[in-house]
Amino acid sequence: MITQAQLRLMARYNRWQNRSIFNAASQLDDAARRADRGAFFGSIHATLAHTLWADRAWMSRLAGLPMPQGKGNDPVFLDSDSWDTLCTGREAFDAWLIDWADNITEADLAGDLHWTSVAARADFDTPRWVCFTHVFNHQIHHRGQAHALITAAGIKPEDTDIVFMPEPAWD
Repeated sequence: MITQAQLRLMARYNRWQNRSIFNAASQLDDAARRADRGAFFGSIHATLAHTLWADRAWMSRLAGLPMPQGKGNDPVFLDSDSWDTLCTGREAFDAWLIDWADNITEADLAGDLHWTSVAARADFDTPRWVCFTHVFNHQIHHRGQAHALITAAGIKPEDTDIVFMPEPAWD
């Protein structure tokens, strides 16, 4: 089972890595960020937009935030925000996520979550701690895709190793 300390660590790791990816992607022009590079969501922009959308969707289920509009795989939605809006949204959500993780309780981690997947067209009952783990695992997966796309475009994001975090969260 995931612990409160792990959630706090992952929320901070998430912010560090998102800042790295967004800073690196900001060195590309908008056309380069929106170019279809053959990834699952096509572009760097769409991959990062999907990740923010999914974080908001999961936290609507887990923490009562409003469900974001659109679908996490809708090309129109994924490409609709300006880069500045996406960057601002990511930074604000990451700050919220750290605050949320700092205040998580054992009771928040217990029990099952009943949720519906529009993509799978099914209902699920999943242990809440597994869903919390998924939020961060999903982030890491798609951020890795974005990292590869950005690196292939000639920009090198920061290291991704959690043990090299500039502000360790395990103190």
